Amino acid sequence: MTDVRKRRARDPAATREAILDAAQALLAKHGPEGISLAEVATLAGVNRGTAYQHFETRDKLIAATADGVSDSMFRAVFGDPETIGERRVEQVDIADTTDRLAIFAMDNPELCRIWLLQLLASPDPMADPFWREYEGSLQRFADTDLAQPGIDVEVLSVMMLAGSFLWPVWARSHARDDGERRDLARRMAQEALRLCMYGSLRAEAFPEVADRLRQGVAAADPSPSLSKKD
Repeated sequence: MTDVRKRRARDPAATREAILDAAQALLAKHGPEGISLAEVATLAGVNRGTAYQHFETRDKLIAATADGVSDSMFRAVFGDPETIGERRVEQVDIADTTDRLAIFAMDNPELCRIWLLQLLASPDPMADPFWREYEGSLQRFADTDLAQPGIDVEVLSVMMLAGSFLWPVWARSHARDDGERRDLARRMAQEALRLCMYGSLRAEAFPEVADRLRQGVAAADPSPSLSKKD
């Protein structure tokens, strides 16, 4: 243990990474209410003073861990952030992206919950890289001829992410084996795609609803996004 600590002391970046890995593991297991810096330091193999040098408070550690989760989600769903600007909307595989999100959420339900809670508490959600890219990618799609008119991108983004993150909790994914989790992820992705492609109501059976939606599209004047704070 002493040797590990000495080696990490000469490598602050590796020490910070070890602390964040430990915090992520404990947050996934106990949630944000169930961890302390002392417990994280023990799991990371560093002393408590070293942990406080990197993260002055538990809240800062949890926020940094949520940032790490955001980066992990970004890479799992969208790929390398460095190359994201090279993607054209027309070339994005929507089904594959939906599958990737569903699988990540199914395999990491607690981490997704931590990220979502941090995002909800944030005064500027657009500062989060994953949210910015997720909502931004839907907006870029909505601005093309590939999309139906009148999409409220912010609402759709929240609906899709909330559904993807809550489904593993409802389905008790922690008690499932790998094969069962993949089947559950496939169900979530399949229904998300079905709803986006076809909806769930037959327009001829619900003419009043159809009229309301048509009028909404015709009068569409997008209100400012709640995610974009002044």
